[in-house]
Amino acid sequence: MALKNYYDLLEIAPDSPAEEVKRSFRAQIARYHPDKVQHLGKEFQSMAADRAAELTEAYRILSDPQRRAEYDRAFAEAGGAAPPPAATSPPAAQQQGTPDPHVGSVPPPSFDAGPPPRGGQFKEERATRDEFVRKAAMGRLRQALEAVGGGYEETQVRGFDLALLPKKTMFGRSKNPKLLARFVSQLDREAIADAWAQALKAGDSKNDEVCVLLMGTVVSPAGELAGEIASQRRKSRGARLTLIPVDAQVWHAHMPLDAPPIAKTLLTRLKSGS
Repeated sequence: MALKNYYDLLEIAPDSPAEEVKRSFRAQIARYHPDKVQHLGKEFQSMAADRAAELTEAYRILSDPQRRAEYDRAFAEAGGAAPPPAATSPPAAQQQGTPDPHVGSVPPPSFDAGPPPRGGQFKEERATRDEFVRKAAMGRLRQALEAVGGGYEETQVRGFDLALLPKKTMFGRSKNPKLLARFVSQLDREAIADAWAQALKAGDSKNDEVCVLLMGTVVSPAGELAGEIASQRRKSRGARLTLIPVDAQVWHAHMPLDAPPIAKTLLTRLKSGS
């Protein structure tokens, strides 16, 4: 079984010195502090906890010279590239004979939240959380699609995180629509208008049915979203386009009556977690 790449996990180079390993670990583990993901719902809190455990294990291995050397050998034997020797210049205290208390042990993560972040720091932390949720949501969607039988092949469409085309069958095209998914930090009227415009550009929506799953964790009231969707439909009369707003915290969807069956099936599975 392939070993996890702990260097990639900590976002460091294979020859990074011990201090860089420690610095990167502390920076990354802080992103998944419970206080910073508590608003995302239990599912994403669980994902954050799993990520924190992976980071902690990566630090435990790479912070200890002997464990790190054994890991590097095992990683190379498993098919990974053998990393160059890590920089080994010890800190001044260690040169004088004082043992480094961090070697071979995982330091307690610095989870002191301190005062609420402001300005650029707040924006950076929010962007980090959004990126985590975006990746998790798209991964969950792929799993749900595979569980219901697939029938799609992944492609790329500008403006969307995930684009899926129905596979061709022996008798021609599948009856399923093209599926587009996008995660937004704020699911509101503006997000709907932009996603709708991008979906119209994605192909010939008058001939090909398109279904957009627009996901977010901060969601405007249902009436506001429904009003914007109705407005966009009037502007693009004749387009075979369905847009479904999805609260990615609980996987609740504002499902239109004419939503394609595959979308209903996917969202039911997403919500159930099965």
